[in-house]
Amino acid sequence: MTTPVTIVGAGLGGLTLARVLHRHDVPVTVYDAEDSARSRTQGGQLDLHEHNGQRALEIAGLTAEFRAIIHAGGGAQRVLDQHGTVLAEVPDDGSLARPEAQRGDIRRILLESLPAGTVQWGKKVVAATPLGLGRHELSFADGSTVTTDILVGAEGTWSRVRALLSDEKPAYAGMSYVDTYLHDVDDRHPDAAKAVGDGAMYALTPGRGFLAHREANNTIHAYVALDRPVEWFDDIDFADAEATKARIAAEFEGWAPELTALITAADTAPVLRRVYQLPDRHRWARTPGVTLLGDAAHVTVPGGEGANIAMLDGADLGEAIAAHPGDVEAAFAAYEQVMFARGEAEAVAAHETIDLIFGDSAPHGLVTLLNGTGQDAS
Repeated sequence: MTTPVTIVGAGLGGLTLARVLHRHDVPVTVYDAEDSARSRTQGGQLDLHEHNGQRALEIAGLTAEFRAIIHAGGGAQRVLDQHGTVLAEVPDDGSLARPEAQRGDIRRILLESLPAGTVQWGKKVVAATPLGLGRHELSFADGSTVTTDILVGAEGTWSRVRALLSDEKPAYAGMSYVDTYLHDVDDRHPDAAKAVGDGAMYALTPGRGFLAHREANNTIHAYVALDRPVEWFDDIDFADAEATKARIAAEFEGWAPELTALITAADTAPVLRRVYQLPDRHRWARTPGVTLLGDAAHVTVPGGEGANIAMLDGADLGEAIAAHPGDVEAAFAAYEQVMFARGEAEAVAAHETIDLIFGDSAPHGLVTLLNGTGQDAS
């Protein structure tokens, strides 16, 4: 296949697609809004699952590289009540079924597997315009444009490419996360470090709680979850870090200090992550020359599968394009049939996971899951 593929978005899904296309000698260019690969941190740890995220890396030929970046011991899990009492705990058994690794490291091995120049940085798409016969023009914030015959939107929740296919726009899901980091935790934050343990920690009541991971370099990455209207967060000045910490911590009055320290003693300014979702059954009619993957296609509440299925979307799409040389419409149709069903099923499952973690029975549903089966809660 000689027609170049244009990908918008150098996240895990877009890069997986680019890598699989490269392995099949399909020319590809990725455009990304960030100034460089190092212009911002890439979030926390991910557990990549055998049947999707790891399968995608296998298709991409990067299994060995992935295993070299696994955070050994990071798969441990515990659930605490609001007073810091451990209610359930599952150690990391060393299994490779769902090992943890830093998102930034996964992105790095994908980037390193691509030829120099594959990713064009500093290219923020401001408009995507159909030109007819399956061709599209991308307009960038720097004033430049590019025309493409094969376009894939992989730029996440607020995809510009999505508008070529669907009128749907993500809606606020009713909850938000505020994330923070604590550094050098064993020496500087020993009580919080003890509460979190070696892996993931959940301290929950209905509609709110703390989710935290022990990450590499003696770091804790914490997510403070609150089921609040979007306007509630609009009233907080996140530019004032200390006032924000105090305002969020006030929602956890009476909780154990080693838990509230995940916000009050944070070494970084709190960052707001509003949760948005598309309809569970988000689909579109086959439109020549363009498709979507990952959150651009099926963003939903965080149920632990988002990055995994974005990567599998990318791998599946790359394989489909390679299997239909000269017939991208057949490739897109075959890919979308599988992706639509998978995205819907995972969206439904994600809502069930969120209800398990933050619903009316919290934390008891998660406690029962871990005590009864030892399965991963994410």
